[in-house]
Order: sequence, then C-alpha cells, then structure tokens
Amino acid sequence: MAIFVNENTKVIVQGLTGGQGKYHGLRNKAYGTQVVGGVTPGKGGTDVEGIPVFNSVAEAVAATGATASFVAVPPKAAPAATLEAAQAGIGFVVCITEGIPAQDEARTFNTLKRDFASTRLLGPNCPGIISPGKCNIGITAGEIAQSPSSTGPNVGIVSRSGTLTYQALYELKQLGIGVSTCVGIGGDPVPGTSFIDCLAEFEKDPETHAIIMIGEIGGSAEEEAADFIKASVSKPMSAYIAGVTAPAGKKMGHAGAIVSGGKGTAQGKMDALRDAGVKVGLNPTEAGSLMSDIVKGLR
Repeated sequence: MAIFVNENTKVIVQGLTGGQGKYHGLRNKAYGTQVVGGVTPGKGGTDVEGIPVFNSVAEAVAATGATASFVAVPPKAAPAATLEAAQAGIGFVVCITEGIPAQDEARTFNTLKRDFASTRLLGPNCPGIISPGKCNIGITAGEIAQSPSSTGPNVGIVSRSGTLTYQALYELKQLGIGVSTCVGIGGDPVPGTSFIDCLAEFEKDPETHAIIMIGEIGGSAEEEAADFIKASVSKPMSAYIAGVTAPAGKKMGHAGAIVSGGKGTAQGKMDALRDAGVKVGLNPTEAGSLMSDIVKGLR
C-alpha cells in the first residue's frame, strides 16, 4: 500500500499549458503517473503531447474521472485554483506554488476545512508526493526514489524541506531501503497537510514499517508531532531538524522558518523528538544512517 496516492490515482494538472505545469506534468506522466488531463481556462479542446486540456476542473473530472490535481499556477491564481478543484470533487490537491501570501493561505485552508472536508491539500510551496513505482505528483525526481519491496522493511518520509526531501530519498536509495511514500508538506506558515496528518497515515499503513521525519526551525509543528508520536505512533522513527545555527528573528529560506521569542528553535524540537523516542541525527546523512540501523533491526 501507500498513503494518499497510488497506481490508481488519476491526476489533472491545473496550469498544464504553462512552463512549469508542462515540464513537471510530463515528467510525472513519464514516471508512470496517470496524468489524464490538464486545465487552462480558454484552452479547452487542445492538448499537451496527447494530454487533453479542459476549460475547468469540473469538465476535466467529468471527462476523465480524475481524483487528484496538481496545481502549478502563479501565486495570485493558486488559491482560486485549489478551491475550484475542491468544488469539482477532487479529493487530493498538490499545490507547488511558492509566494502565496500567508493571509490567502489561511483563508484557503479554512475554507477547505469548513466547506470541503473531503479534500486534502498538500502544500503550498512543497515538492509534492511520491509513492515510488506507483505515482509521482509534483517536482520530485522519480529516479532518486527506491521502490518498496513486497516484504519490507519500507520507510515513509515526511518533510518540511523540499531539498532535504530529495536528500532523504537518495540517502535511503543508496542504502537499498525502499520507500512506501514520501510526502513534502512544504515550509509555509499555513500548510494544508501537517506532520501529524502524515504520521497518522503512516502508522495505519501496513507497507510502512518505519518513518523518517525532517523538520526545521520555526513554529511548533515538530513539537506537536512529538506529542502525537508519544501518544499514537508505534513505528520506529529517525529525524533531522534543519537550522541549528540559525540566528533568532531571521527568516531562513521558508516563510515559516523563523525563530521568534525563543520558540521554534532547532534544539527545542530535537529535544522534544528525542523525548518521544525518535532517534535524531545531527545531519541528514546521520538521520539516514540511523534509519539504516532501525531497518536492520526489523529484518
């Protein structure tokens, strides 16, 4: 199994006729993902290398039976595109768009929670999701991901950092460790999907035997995840927190990566995770090595 997406997931790309949407949408299709359509208002009836384009998500869903959407449109259009997907009955929306104002993110998140509870948003400002060998939605290079084995042990990955998502995937591939699903939740202040959401799904997934979590400074998501791990996660975990040397009050890369008022520090997050029984590495490679030890113990 996998979480959120699998080989049966049918995907449309909102913004397929744009540069980023076309490039990554075609890469996702080449990986084996069922990319069944694209959406660009005014360009319905055309196609992108054989993928039909529709004027609206509702039209695309009616024609293709799509269940997931990949939003690759500019920041100004991304909130409306996300809500259009939800209104059309799409159950899983991946938004890679960077630079959406936090107020717009919060409004979109709350509208989804209130009016479209059956739609899950991943992102924005995230690399997307890959269930290796089954489905890849977003900008992750599929060749760096090791497919899960039928016997395991297989590892689930959840990360706030896009670049470190890729490194975690490649570290495990070099170690010959299969990945059930890798979820990049993004580093913006209002993510549609949280660490806890992913940890809960990995805990239920029989194909996931251990979990790597990659966090960073800012906010309290990692501490909240640590509390959830203590109470509800039985599977062994390793983790890495980026930003140990970050100065207080300075935003570091992501909009949500800022230490403020003495809270959100890397050390505080690492301490919370260790207290929850997670093996915490001091760098991404060490987190991978710790997971290798965990996997050896599961065989």
